[in-house]
Amino acid sequence: MSSELKYRIAWLILFSIAMGFLEAAVVIYLRELYYPHGFSFPLTVMDERVALVELLREAATVIMLAGVGVLAGHSLNQRFAFFLSSFAIWDIFYYVFLKAMIGWPDSLLTWDILFLIPVPWIGPVLAPCIISITMLLLATVLVYKDLQNASNRLTPIHWTMLLTGSFIVVASWTIDFLSYNKTMDNTMVESMSSFVPVTYNWYLFLAGEVILLAAVFLYGKRTSVKR
Repeated sequence: MSSELKYRIAWLILFSIAMGFLEAAVVIYLRELYYPHGFSFPLTVMDERVALVELLREAATVIMLAGVGVLAGHSLNQRFAFFLSSFAIWDIFYYVFLKAMIGWPDSLLTWDILFLIPVPWIGPVLAPCIISITMLLLATVLVYKDLQNASNRLTPIHWTMLLTGSFIVVASWTIDFLSYNKTMDNTMVESMSSFVPVTYNWYLFLAGEVILLAAVFLYGKRTSVKR
């Protein structure tokens, strides 16, 4: 690995950690406003304008993380790998900073609202942490294969497995809320203000995680493509 690549990776890590702190800071401000006695379900309904800003902030965060990956990478593999790494480091340090500053979460099994687009993603803190580690693993393999040969790109089979696994994981975070919303026949906002998660479908999550790890393994074992 060249010193220039190490330099870019070091700055990507620093940027991602800083983004994690920024995310944690925003969440602390929101909790002071809407959860002064501690975060818990059901969710407090935000003012419509604040809710829209929060949705746009989440979208902007993903764009920023993708942007740093595109800017830091010199090949398709590197760009995707750096996006995954930035996203994973950001997410992990988001929880690290929340724990350091406000003592939350109480444990890795504490429920959290993970994302809001296009519907609420809800699950234990441990689940996104596992996915973040998986993203870092895939990113490492992508960079390693790229250093061997820039033609070592993900094939349609690998992409299919990664997208399928990701879809299943996201389903594990959304299916209970969507089922509740359908049963109650409420608007999305009304359901958010009354939904309290009880059990998490770890079997569904692990099914998606196994597919993701299988994709990483198969790609890592793939024979290098000759130039």
